[in-house]
Amino acid sequence: MALLEIKNLHVSVAGKEILKGITLNLGSGEVHAIMGPNGSGKSTLSNVIVGREGYEVTAGNILLDGKNLLTMSADERALAGMFLAFQYPVEIPGVSTSAFLKTAINAKRRAEGLEEIDAMEFLKLIKEKIKVLDIPYEMIKRALNIGFSGGEKKRAEVLQMLLLEPRVAILDETDSGLDIDALKIVSEGVNGLRSPERAFLVITHYQRLLDYIVPDHVHVLTGGRIVASGGKDLAKELEAKGYAKYLDSAA
Repeated sequence: MALLEIKNLHVSVAGKEILKGITLNLGSGEVHAIMGPNGSGKSTLSNVIVGREGYEVTAGNILLDGKNLLTMSADERALAGMFLAFQYPVEIPGVSTSAFLKTAINAKRRAEGLEEIDAMEFLKLIKEKIKVLDIPYEMIKRALNIGFSGGEKKRAEVLQMLLLEPRVAILDETDSGLDIDALKIVSEGVNGLRSPERAFLVITHYQRLLDYIVPDHVHVLTGGRIVASGGKDLAKELEAKGYAKYLDSAA
């Protein structure tokens, strides 16, 4: 059984069909990359998987560990092990990054029947993880994403992922706005989480991210359909030649 199964998924927004029959299986330990031009449905797919509002699933199913995600709220999906790193991370005034992270960790622990983490345990854990991402301790005292640079926002999201250890992590254009040094640091954080118990879905326009987070499978999504799949060399082909040869397949 695949860790995450997407079966013949059709999704509409305001009456317009965006996804037109997506079928995709993410096995344990696998990294899948989805590439495609703007407007192809990549972000729609990620948002629907994690339960963001505003999307109508008209057919198909999404299963996590065999459980139907479409019957769960966004919160329930997160507690079941889904994680989405947004293209544009949300800013939350008045809530420190550390308080946000501690709340998220304790919500997960409660769902697992564990005791909440205490202040000293949390401090030890957070100091261990911020070293991996080259995050200064002062940064996590600041309000979440307020005044953060693009790189800082992405580091904060990957920090959250390291702390929550999700079953399936979706990275929606995490490389957007990152310089090469930040890209390397974020990628190291992601690669540190790769394990047989976890799967990743990496959504990107550019092959450069996949130099650092090397995928097991690459899929081309255009016109709301997956029109080609292959190995990591497919990403290099797309970088060199673009999507022109695949656009007719989606029509």
